[in-house]
Amino acid sequence: MYKKILLAYDGSTSGGQALIECGDVANLTKAEIKLLAVTPAMPPVYVGEGFIPTDTLDTEKERYRKILDEGIATLRQRGFACEGQLNFGEPVDEIAKAAREWGADLIVIGHRKAHTWAERWWRGSVTRSLIEIAPCSLLVAIIGGR
Repeated sequence: MYKKILLAYDGSTSGGQALIECGDVANLTKAEIKLLAVTPAMPPVYVGEGFIPTDTLDTEKERYRKILDEGIATLRQRGFACEGQLNFGEPVDEIAKAAREWGADLIVIGHRKAHTWAERWWRGSVTRSLIEIAPCSLLVAIIGGR
């Protein structure tokens, strides 16, 4: 049975569905919950003659911190004790690393189905990549069925 659930949370609609499903599973199994938000690594972007200002990265970190805090508040309102963690890097790698380090039994992640071939090609799939390297079971909360 699941004792430690890592919720990869990004504040999206599918992330909200994942949050609800994570709470349902945790309620049934009496598992601990940890929310993880990952500030994606950004490639160097040139602005005029220089790089993107460092305060832009700080702004993104603050945005993800707020998303994480909102998710924690939502779960606490539902009666769950949980903690949060903010990482920086490639989401798939950071999710798997956090699950491994914390000893998670289950990773919960939201997924919104792409409706066109171009959207699927452009966007890629965090979920598909995570399946390959996850150190534990993976629950995918899906939004946007056809």
